Amino acid sequence: MTEPINLIGRRGLMLVLSSPSGAGKTSIAHRLLEEDSALEMSVSTTTRKRRPGEVEGKDYQFVDYESFCIMINNREFLEYAKVFGNYYGTPKGAVTKALEAGRDVLFDIDWQGTQQIADSKRDDLVSVFILPPSTRDLELRLSQRAQDSAEVVANRMARASDEISHYREYDYIVVNHVIDIAVASIKAILAAERLKRDRQVGLTDFVKKLRTSQ
Repeated sequence: MTEPINLIGRRGLMLVLSSPSGAGKTSIAHRLLEEDSALEMSVSTTTRKRRPGEVEGKDYQFVDYESFCIMINNREFLEYAKVFGNYYGTPKGAVTKALEAGRDVLFDIDWQGTQQIADSKRDDLVSVFILPPSTRDLELRLSQRAQDSAEVVANRMARASDEISHYREYDYIVVNHVIDIAVASIKAILAAERLKRDRQVGLTDFVKKLRTSQ
């Protein structure tokens, strides 16, 4: 899906995807980015060690703890949180420029980060919580990733119940049973949100031109 030709200038939006680890939000995010040219990924900064295959500046900006703290003190983050012993944060500068230029930004963050964005930029936020079809399916997905130890998988499963309990804080809920259906559902959400009147910042001038041309 590519965004239809837009004759009315609009402000971009922030599309947030959250889920318990292993529910598929990263795979869904990759599909959305591949299929929608109007969407770009927010690159988070993290103190987590880089995993095999991850690229600096594309997957994350990897920094040490001291550097992250300096960024916090300088108020450089739109949101940040500590997850599984590591810090993650979204630098605000690049996101603000994208929104003002009418581009949409995709976020793969947890409920804590989503709350912080909602507190400061609620009008720009569209939040989607992704649920797994079952607890058994979630554990199987985590085990099959082969990226984490058995202990880490157990910790993620223990945390999943708490993460899922925050589903009421989101605008939309999608169950990722079949990824094609989940992706299609989020595309529909995105298409509708782009058409909201309040995001059409050029609407007043557009309507004036229509009326005066009659």
